[in-house]
Amino acid sequence: MKIKTILSILLAGTLLASCHGDLNIIQKSEVSANSMWQDEGDATSAMYGMFNKFRATFSTGYIYWGEYRTGLWADGLAGQTARDQVYQNQIPTNHSYANIDYAIEHNIDIRRTANAAEQSNVEVNTAKWARLPNLNASAGQNWNWGRTQTAIKDESTGDYSTVYVNTGSHGTNMSVSTSIPLFTGLEIPNQYALAKLNLKAALADLEKAKEDISINIASAYLQVLFNEELHRVSLGQVELSKEQCNRIERLAEVGKASPAEVAEAKARVAQDEMNAVQTGNNYQLALLDLSQLIELETPEGFLLENPAATIELIPLASPDEIYQLALGCKASIQAAQYRLEGSKHSIRIAQSGYYPQLTLSGSLGTNYYSTINRTFSQQMSDNFNKYIGFNLSVPIFNRLATRNRVRTARLQRENYSLQLDNAKKDLYKEIQQAWYNAAASESKYTSSSAAASASEASFKLMSEKYENGKANAVEYNEAKQNLMKAQSDELQAKYEYLFRTKILDFYKGEPIE
Repeated sequence: MKIKTILSILLAGTLLASCHGDLNIIQKSEVSANSMWQDEGDATSAMYGMFNKFRATFSTGYIYWGEYRTGLWADGLAGQTARDQVYQNQIPTNHSYANIDYAIEHNIDIRRTANAAEQSNVEVNTAKWARLPNLNASAGQNWNWGRTQTAIKDESTGDYSTVYVNTGSHGTNMSVSTSIPLFTGLEIPNQYALAKLNLKAALADLEKAKEDISINIASAYLQVLFNEELHRVSLGQVELSKEQCNRIERLAEVGKASPAEVAEAKARVAQDEMNAVQTGNNYQLALLDLSQLIELETPEGFLLENPAATIELIPLASPDEIYQLALGCKASIQAAQYRLEGSKHSIRIAQSGYYPQLTLSGSLGTNYYSTINRTFSQQMSDNFNKYIGFNLSVPIFNRLATRNRVRTARLQRENYSLQLDNAKKDLYKEIQQAWYNAAASESKYTSSSAAASASEASFKLMSEKYENGKANAVEYNEAKQNLMKAQSDELQAKYEYLFRTKILDFYKGEPIE
């Protein structure tokens, strides 16, 4: 029976697995069931094989599902490490959006700022429920020993006399009380309004922290790309130097080059190789800095997408236009505005001390005394009491404390106003500097691109002259050095332009990507 069940499952799986293209075509099996399985062990082995195949297929399907989920169809399967990342429900690190999002999520400073915002949210909730009545319950139990004044009844006369006796007693009391603030000089609504504005300011601070880390990541990202391309240029210089050295060695073999020229060519190769090692080290250090900003444990397997070889120059918006856009969207300005607005409520909270306070209170209670000759339940019922009342507190003189709190609140408001003005001033200066830097980087990139093209053409002509014997090694090396410098200057100008324009986009409220 067990073998029949297993055979049924395997036959169903075989029929499903043998469908190709046209579902109406089922390949005919060339192996009979009798020759395929001789005993239960064969069937069990086949079952295990089918299970392993299913698991492998499911794993591959899950990987592709991860690719679909993250929107990364091309990059996630590039290597076992990337596949493992997707399989573990992780986003590959070679996606720029994921890098910034991952850094924002895991950065320590941002997490601290987020905690501060959450604290402000709790304070809003506390101020919101301050209008509601409070409710308190209490219960007590006491024991007494020693001489106690006790009343004794004279049975003949019916009179009571007081005597002192050594006795022990105990008592129980229970109560429930509540109080409702009816009027607090408008302190409660202003506390609630202030808490909400403080929350908005804290959220703006959190957004500013995210913007700062995004700028730092963008700068580090472009620095990595610059060092990577510079390293590639230096490797190209090494190849050119090796070709020149081989050429000089061949000329020396036929007596057309001196040993000094061969030695100089080898020295040039060694110098260029040393330069390539240095540029490679700079690239690795820049990659390390970026991986730490993104909060990665290691830069190993960290790949970056390179921008286009040539970039399109876009006309820059005027600094005044950018400034007007920045006033409405920059988190630093919004946080200062929220705090200035909140200072108005701080003044009103301080002024509430001039007004009387009206509170409604009430309570329910009962008690039990062991010295009274009645049961516990009887005393709980007999001693039950209710209370309700109003309490009006009128401030007359509190040693000028209220006046000083109002003065302090007004000074704080003035400071917040000055902070807002200073923030706007700093923002205007930053935008002006960013615009001039962007304009200068645009001109630098245009001129450096032209210089690189000219140096490349010059080096090509010099190479032809050198091969034809119309130029010496000194002239060739000079042309090669000029080419490398021009290419390096172009790369630096390129990434500087990208970064400067990103800064302008940042001030316009566009997200950094």
